[in-house]
Amino acid sequence: MGARAYNRWERGNFIPQLDTLIKLADVLNITLDELTGRTDVQPPSLRNPKLQGLLREVDRLSDEDQQALIILMDSLVKRAQMNRVLAA
Repeated sequence: MGARAYNRWERGNFIPQLDTLIKLADVLNITLDELTGRTDVQPPSLRNPKLQGLLREVDRLSDEDQQALIILMDSLVKRAQMNRVLAA
């Protein structure tokens, strides 16, 4: 499935098959209702209440600050993944 297929979906020239929609929802870890816009996509629930509160504020940050946050979070996640691999 390539960029042309997505382009056709976005323009409304083609409707994806149900099995494709199911795969997309699984990859994105969302429900079919969320994928199709029938319900709002729910933000992930975090165990740490302080992080949960901060998550609600992130969308109010500037694009530049959001990008910096993405880089920081990505590096922390990758470090944790590397530590798990090395510990195994």
